[in-house]
Amino acid sequence: MRWIRAAGRGLLAVLVVLTGYAASGTAPAGGTPEGGRGPMTLATAGDLTGYLGRVLDGWNRAHPGERVTLVELPDSADETRSQMITDLRSGAGRFDVLNIDVAWTSEFAAAGWIAPLDRARFPLGSFLPPVVDTATYDGKLYAVPYVTNAGMLFYRKDVLEKAGERPPRTWAELERQARTVAPRYGLGGYAGQFLPYEGLTVNAAEAVYSAGGSILGDDGERVTVDSPAARAGIGFLTRGVRDGWIPREALAYTEEESRQAFQDGRLLFLRNWPYAYAGASGEDSKVAGRFGAVPLPGTDGPGTSVLGGSSLAVSSHARHPESARDLIAYLTSERVQRRVLTEGALPPVRAALYEDPALVRRFPYLPALRASLLTAAPRPKSPHYEQVSLAVQAVVHDAMAQGQTSAAAVRRLAGELAAIARRR
Repeated sequence: MRWIRAAGRGLLAVLVVLTGYAASGTAPAGGTPEGGRGPMTLATAGDLTGYLGRVLDGWNRAHPGERVTLVELPDSADETRSQMITDLRSGAGRFDVLNIDVAWTSEFAAAGWIAPLDRARFPLGSFLPPVVDTATYDGKLYAVPYVTNAGMLFYRKDVLEKAGERPPRTWAELERQARTVAPRYGLGGYAGQFLPYEGLTVNAAEAVYSAGGSILGDDGERVTVDSPAARAGIGFLTRGVRDGWIPREALAYTEEESRQAFQDGRLLFLRNWPYAYAGASGEDSKVAGRFGAVPLPGTDGPGTSVLGGSSLAVSSHARHPESARDLIAYLTSERVQRRVLTEGALPPVRAALYEDPALVRRFPYLPALRASLLTAAPRPKSPHYEQVSLAVQAVVHDAMAQGQTSAAAVRRLAGELAAIARRR
């Protein structure tokens, strides 16, 4: 969820714990019977654009007996997750409505902290299909997608045009242009988010997925990373640093450092979330009007992005679950989702908005983002996701820093993930 905080100038993290209910209709500890209505709290990791308060004002005017109070948690995703888990474990029910990072769904659902939702209650058929999968665990819907995201390749359009080149569609094309075109114009070749944190987990997963591989099976327990595809994906990243077309300083990049490097005119290519488009188009950007964005490349054509974003869930200790579910429906309605994009600068989950001519004129990257989202995949699903992510970060960063070969890194990662999967 670091990408949300890093996009603070244009992105928002809305962490919401929505009221839960017991399958029998009886109240869980600290909660009320299913169907309960009344006031709610909505916990957020920082409404940095201020749009969410305006959206909730509309709800509160229409539902004076079910008012929502916005509770802003720390900006840090780790601190936000920690505070949410503390509340959920205690059963205190301080939060009623929660918008969890898509990577946390499995962990929260497996622990019983959030309650399953009725699919029929929400217009899931109107959402981009891949985003719905991020809100499920063990075949059940545990949240409703609210904000989505997919990685994109930003490129210097002016430089490629001068060189007589097109944006790369494959790794081979990207590597060749990063090695040969970038130096001629005094640019670094390619960068992503390679500091050992959640961003590196995302970049590594995209590399593995784009080569046709996977990290864990759908059950979250079976380790699948020890494969030729994973070795190819990690090898792509390690080779880039070794051969110099990924600058070594990129090993310390998060979203913001990499965005700044690109908009300062220091990179030919950048992998980042769509929020970087606004920054690179700003008055202080040296590349404004001189760059474009396309889907990430892969081995033989377009690659596979990791899905980002967040989903609205219902706490198992919520006070007024019926009101909470209605609030989810409100926040995922087309009218509010339009405001998510136009006022919050966040990618919405409603598919129709990506083909709205007026929105495409205002946000030219929407068609490319839609293409990325339709082929994107979730991060590995695991009830031990935090440990999985930490293992991926550590192993891949060591390999990129030339501490071991990609083959050795994949074997090591497979061993560490197998040990994590055995934990119950």
